[in-house]
This record gives sequence, structure tokens and C-alpha cells, in this order.
Amino acid sequence: MRRRFSVGTGAAATLLAALATQAQENAAYAIAGAQSKLEIHVYKEGMFKAFGHDHLIAAKEISGEARFDEKKIEESMVRLQIATKSLTVVDPGESEKDRTEVQATMAGEKVLDVGKFPEISFASTGISGAKKGTEGSELTISGKLKLHGVEKTVSFPLHVRAANEELRGEGEISILQSDYGITPVKVGGGTVKVKDKLKISFTIVATKSNR
Repeated sequence: MRRRFSVGTGAAATLLAALATQAQENAAYAIAGAQSKLEIHVYKEGMFKAFGHDHLIAAKEISGEARFDEKKIEESMVRLQIATKSLTVVDPGESEKDRTEVQATMAGEKVLDVGKFPEISFASTGISGAKKGTEGSELTISGKLKLHGVEKTVSFPLHVRAANEELRGEGEISILQSDYGITPVKVGGGTVKVKDKLKISFTIVATKSNR
């Protein structure tokens, strides 16, 4: 009887250790919005584009979650949410008046329509081509990007590094506004207009959660 109890206890301990290792490998992380950075680069074109200005937009409210398994990176995932009302026109060197006008246009019905579409979201659906290096991993991430009420499949390269209870992902992606039902803004009868293509660059930081 005593021997059976000893064997059973040993098996239970082995199982618990295996589960603990598995949980550690496929760790859960919470997005740290205050430490994360996402910028949208908006460029001008047209006959008199020299008289217009490129725009830099920064996201102030980023949230979400991630799971990361360093041994099986293809089983990792991430979900992000960005509050559209938090997108802020930075435009270094421009006057406060100009920034305010651009902000109003961006948030209005002709562009983001933040009242109707309060959130931009991304949910990964797959990871491929992972290559580990001394400074982290290079991979391609695919997922669903929802913007302005339209959801599209996107994929882009990503550099990921996990260290000291922190997960950091860096990359950039280009998208077309027209793919998401947004008509690029034109001024001066079309002599200056915003390019359809936007570049989004980001550094997303997440910290290991207790779950």
C-alpha cells in the first residue's frame, strides 16, 4: 500500500512538473500600453505636394494580450486593440492650429469616423518562417486587421524578443486606406492629396501575466 502511494505521488509530481514547464513555455503576456509605441506615417502627393505636409500620427491607447512559446513559436499568438480616439496628430514643426485642423479631419466622418468605429484591432492567425538568433527571432505573422469596420488579412515581418518577463515585438506594415473604405483626403481641388498607402511602424511591449 505504501509503495503504491509512493509511485502515485511520484507520477503526480512528474505530471505537475510537466504542466508547469508547458505553462512556462507557452507563457501569457499582457500588452503594456504605456511602454508600447505605434506610429502611422501619412504622405502627400500631387502637383503641389511641396506646399502640403506629411503627417505623423501616434496611438496613445494600445491594449491586448499575447502568448509566446519560444520552443514552438508557430503556436504563439497576439491580439491588439487601439482606441481610434487616441490617435493623435504629432506633426513636429507644425503649428498647433494646423495640428488641430488635421486632427479634426482625421477623426471625422470622412476618415476614421471615431464615433462609429471606436476601435482598430488585430488578431493573429498564423506564424511562419521563424528564425532564431542571438537577439531574438525573425518571423512572419499573419492575421486579421479590422479598421473602419472592414476586416482584411495581412501579413508582415516581425522581430520578437522575450527576456526578463518581457516580450517585445518590432516591425512595420503598409496598408491602403481604400482597402478599408477610406477615401484619401484631397485639398486644393486635388492639387495636394494624401497618398493611399500608409506606413505603420510599431514596438509592442508585453509583460508576463500571472494567469
